[in-house]
Amino acid sequence: MAKQLVIVESPAKARTISRFLGKDFVVESSYGHIRDLPRSKLGVDVENNFAPQYIIPTKSRKQVNLLKKEAAKAGRIILATDEDREGEAIAWHLVQALGLNDSNQQPATSNQPETGNGKRETPKVERIVFHEITESAIAEALKNPRDIDLKRVDAQQARRVLDRLVGYSLSPFLWKKVIRGLSAGRVQSVAVRLIVEREREIQAFKPQEYWTIEAELHPAKRAKEKFFARLAKVNSETLDKFAIKNDAEAKSVVGNLEGARWNVASMEKRAVAKKPPAPFTTSTLQQEAFRRLGFGARQTMRFAQQLYEGVELGTEGSTGLITYMRTDSMNLSEESLARARAVIGELFGKNYALPSPRRFKTKTKGAQEAHEAVRPTDPGRTPASIKQYLDRYQYRLYDLIWRRFMASQMPEALFEASTVDIAAKAADPTAPEYLFRASGQTMKFDGFLAVWLAKTEDIILPELAKDELLALDDVLPNQHFTEPPPRFSEASLIKALEEAGIGRPSTYAPTLATIQDRNYVEKDEAKRLKPTEIGFIVNDLLVEHFPEIVDIQFTAKMEEEFDEIAEGKREWQPIIREFYEPFAKRLAEKYDVVEKRTPDETTDQVCDKCGKPMLIKYGRFGKFLACSGFPDCKNAKPLAKEPPKSTGVKCPECGEADIVERRTRKKRLFFGCARYPDCKYATWADPRKPARPAVLPEEKKEEKAESEEE
Repeated sequence: MAKQLVIVESPAKARTISRFLGKDFVVESSYGHIRDLPRSKLGVDVENNFAPQYIIPTKSRKQVNLLKKEAAKAGRIILATDEDREGEAIAWHLVQALGLNDSNQQPATSNQPETGNGKRETPKVERIVFHEITESAIAEALKNPRDIDLKRVDAQQARRVLDRLVGYSLSPFLWKKVIRGLSAGRVQSVAVRLIVEREREIQAFKPQEYWTIEAELHPAKRAKEKFFARLAKVNSETLDKFAIKNDAEAKSVVGNLEGARWNVASMEKRAVAKKPPAPFTTSTLQQEAFRRLGFGARQTMRFAQQLYEGVELGTEGSTGLITYMRTDSMNLSEESLARARAVIGELFGKNYALPSPRRFKTKTKGAQEAHEAVRPTDPGRTPASIKQYLDRYQYRLYDLIWRRFMASQMPEALFEASTVDIAAKAADPTAPEYLFRASGQTMKFDGFLAVWLAKTEDIILPELAKDELLALDDVLPNQHFTEPPPRFSEASLIKALEEAGIGRPSTYAPTLATIQDRNYVEKDEAKRLKPTEIGFIVNDLLVEHFPEIVDIQFTAKMEEEFDEIAEGKREWQPIIREFYEPFAKRLAEKYDVVEKRTPDETTDQVCDKCGKPMLIKYGRFGKFLACSGFPDCKNAKPLAKEPPKSTGVKCPECGEADIVERRTRKKRLFFGCARYPDCKYATWADPRKPARPAVLPEEKKEEKAESEEE
């Protein structure tokens, strides 16, 4: 009897699935896409309804030949690629490349390869999908095969064709007007625009001064029960942020409060419930992995892929630990919800298990509701139980996913919140009436916080009664300045793209990787994204001459149209034509009228090889010095670095030079002698800031004794 051939994308996924199938199955991998558009040319026939001209890349030919041999021996071929559009497209490309022609497997436009001599009857081809790589999920999928969803294939083709038309049309334009090696794309160019516009907001920002007034108080008869309250109202009017604008106004308030009488005006206690977060989607996983673990988007997806495809768990063998990681849905299976409830009861107690499951509604535009959120395949597989089998990064990501899912099915955290309003009646009867406010909270039940670690702090106010007299310890005027909006992190940029409806789960990580690989964007010391000089230049050129490419609403509209193609509501070729024809016309018009954006800068330096003047030129990685005699003289060198910034503090070791700011290879700030390497003094501490006074052991003992007495 002929065996059944199962084809997946990766060897790791193949190993895991093969554990659940018997001897009648052969599981092979395609190693990702086995057909694609050619790199050497456009590969899209714009005169023939935008037909894509697919080829089998050289790197894939050996694997394609192997799969053909296995397919020739198989009685049934099962395509088990991922459940998203990309996976659907890979399944369809396998049908085409392996000659598995089927009348039900042809999309709207395709160029068909030769299918062989036709002597052998084509084996039955089936498509299966699953959210997780577990024995039960694979068994269920095999019971319910389907045809390839050609509408989803068309949606993927539309995105691929449009991105190729934009990239291969605009890139030569950028090479001519800026420098070679650049690229443009619908999503990547919008991402760069967001980063550039944020940077210009920061550059244009002017700090605004404001002051707050705090009072340190205690009940008149209980001096040890100190607490802080902040000025909230003056003459019954709530203060806005900039009500106290400068030092003089702050001093006036402090002066009015000298000798004031303080008493409790009102107090309120109320119960507050904090809801748990929803289970992860792709974007929220990437955001939280950055915030909590410091993982970039590309890192997060790499480790998630490993957890999804399977990790060797000792005698269990290769096991899929999480559900599919490219999803914008927050749906959860009934089986996973029931299992989570049982595990929560076992691990935390019955009062932590909900009486009925908590379900979440997906808010993302175009979300695939049939998909599931990212969750552990078995909630009972705790991070600690499998830690020995995972590397450090896999473990930390699995721990995050497991905790988030379990938290989503646990009760709310309960707090008691207290608010106390305090009247300060000035000694001067003509002075304004001041009202200060103090807030506190006490956790009564941790609920989901038992598993989802979050910053919560009990701020306990003393027990107070209305009209109770208070004593003042100090009035503290605090100066503040408004701060510019922060640069985007990878996490906050993904959030901004998702909220704008730009990109989909599979595109976030590649987009962030591309804009950094192209040197349009780099990371600062805090791992936040800032545009490079080339990023500014390319963005400004596209905004001026090709506004639709970097328009947020336009790009979001294209995503919606791809969704409509996937739903079978629209054909893909008219959508591409509607975009391409005016775009191609504008590109032709701009080629000869747009000036080059990186003019060479003259310098007073002379080439040490030919004696001609040296120029400052732009490269993909910034400015550099090059001889004006190019191409006869190809002398080039990096620009001299700016001297380190002095702190104005003399080196305590040699006493001859200033201490200057320096950076480690990872850009961490430290301070060292300007005479390095002659003087090797270095420190992490900023010499401009006063050092903390050392506390002697005897003083520590005294402080401890005093605290124990209190």
